[in-house]
Amino acid sequence: MTSTVAKKAPNSIPRTIGRIGLGAVLLVAGISHLTVAREEFRAQVPEWLPLDDDFVVLASGAVEIALGGALVALPKQRVAVGLAAAAFFIAIFPGNISQLVTRTDAFGLNSDASRGIRLIFQPVLVLWALWSTGAWRALRESRKR
Repeated sequence: MTSTVAKKAPNSIPRTIGRIGLGAVLLVAGISHLTVAREEFRAQVPEWLPLDDDFVVLASGAVEIALGGALVALPKQRVAVGLAAAAFFIAIFPGNISQLVTRTDAFGLNSDASRGIRLIFQPVLVLWALWSTGAWRALRESRKR
């Protein structure tokens, strides 16, 4: 991402609130990966993933903490961080699909309907990351050039 694109990224009060809010959500989720909800998050690791479940939960928690902190503390890097957060949300989506397919209960999602509804929220997170950081608009504008 060039600095030209980052400079043209929109920055408004609603976007700033959205960016900081998303950062807070990621910080809380990341900390819960490492502490109180570790077992629940392990239930979402796809069986086909050739990595230790606990390693995946700890690593993804660390990434969430880093992304959340960056969203809050690095406003000048918001476009790059927004793109990274969106990519992260896409990367972990197979875990949500796996939870539905394997009918794994976690986080109170104990029915196919509730697990299916949860799938809708992952694209919302991707859009939230792209919108609140101005990454979507910055990408569109950089393609026009």
